[in-house]
Amino acid sequence: MTELRLFNSLTRQLEPFVSVHPGEARVYTCGPTVYNYPHIGNMRAYVFADTLGRVLTYAGYKLTHVINITDVGHLTDDADAGEDKMEKMAAEKAQSIWDIAKHYTEAYWADIKALNIRQPAHWSIATDYVPAMIEFAKSIADKHCYELESGLYFDTSTVANYGALARAKTEDGEGRIEEVEGKRHAADFAIWRKTPAGESRQMEWDSPWGKGAPGWHLECSVMSEALLGLPFDIHTGGIDHREIHHPNEIAQNQARCGGDHSGAKIWMHNNFLIERSGKMSKSSGEFLRVQLLIDKGFHPLAYRLMCLQAHYRSELEFSWEGLQAAFVRLKRMVMGVSSLKTRHAELVSASIVQNELSSDAEKWTLKQVQGDDAVESTGQIERRIGTMRFEEVIFDDLNTPEALTSIDWIFSLKQETPEAKLATIAKMDSVLGLDLLSLTRSDLRIRPKAAIITEAEIGTALAARKEARAAKDFERSDAIRDDLIAKGVEVMDGDPLGWDWMLDV
Repeated sequence: MTELRLFNSLTRQLEPFVSVHPGEARVYTCGPTVYNYPHIGNMRAYVFADTLGRVLTYAGYKLTHVINITDVGHLTDDADAGEDKMEKMAAEKAQSIWDIAKHYTEAYWADIKALNIRQPAHWSIATDYVPAMIEFAKSIADKHCYELESGLYFDTSTVANYGALARAKTEDGEGRIEEVEGKRHAADFAIWRKTPAGESRQMEWDSPWGKGAPGWHLECSVMSEALLGLPFDIHTGGIDHREIHHPNEIAQNQARCGGDHSGAKIWMHNNFLIERSGKMSKSSGEFLRVQLLIDKGFHPLAYRLMCLQAHYRSELEFSWEGLQAAFVRLKRMVMGVSSLKTRHAELVSASIVQNELSSDAEKWTLKQVQGDDAVESTGQIERRIGTMRFEEVIFDDLNTPEALTSIDWIFSLKQETPEAKLATIAKMDSVLGLDLLSLTRSDLRIRPKAAIITEAEIGTALAARKEARAAKDFERSDAIRDDLIAKGVEVMDGDPLGWDWMLDV
């Protein structure tokens, strides 16, 4: 099998993957802060992490994947300024912070399911680990922290090469950090934030430094150690975490374990999803989230495919035209698999009849035997080469754009059986996660929320139009078509995919 190589943000180079524990792969992914619905840019990070996990499973590793849920401690600024995001949303909604966390966690999990992202081994909820966070902070406080009126702060000068992940010294990675009165260095960050005198939080705990709540950065260090041990193999997150959050995690891990111990051996980051209209912002009202795509008639796996069509380290620009193109490509794949299933069923039926007439089973094997040697058929060789190509690109830092072309190539083979093609596509799709062998044409036909016509009404109208065209009553045929267009239905005469219509709302 081809060697798996991954890009390590810490060293800025491709490295062979060598697991800490032979035969295992332990991965931690920074999860959402559940104060609002995730937008599709947020979800790109989890499509990437899921793809990574699927590749590790494909490569034969026993995967332990952890995704955290941040329900406390994340401020409106990634450093140490602003309000706690959860407390702020609870106040705006006049709801319990626990109810806010529950609602938006469930919404996030619904998006995870819609995008066919596999369940991790653990969903680690930050508030479940507060006692462990206090113990972690106590273990490093004497050598690495100092106390201010506002909380306990980590002194970044006490660890070697702080900010190396962000390349802070050469890339101005500290520019986003705002001043907090009394901090020794601009990059120092809160381990524990005290509740201000005279105030109370819905989420607060007693600690040696006063009543308050943990800092956001502390949470991931504690949960990754608790569930994966230190060191573990891979830590993932969005590229925005590379500048502050992850360098602070690394500093805490160094303080905890000593030396240059970064916690994870490999740090991986997906790039941004770019959207030009500004609707990625959660303050924009109807911002772009998975449910909005569904409401407009797109299957969510079209968005997953759109993500896979770009390398995870490249920026990906979102547009409705781009999503539509990905949706058409997904339809073609589903129809291709459907055709292979039909052809396979026909061959199975024919083989049953043939075997009733003849005992010549050689006609139904993939190999011809000559003496003691098994000779591969042309189809087998083609399929094997296709699988090798797939593994080469997917093990080359998750090159999903090239991996997708391997599926297209399998469809094009002339010498291979439908059964062999389906088996190969299933193997490849175990990595890509597009659910190609389960999806049907009807699954992909999603009624837009704003549609004013039912599928039954569309079917009746199309049947009437077919009769009119057969009778050469083109005036009536055109009238039916125009009426459908007025109701948001695009009639797709001669569509090679076999789609008769689509809703355009």
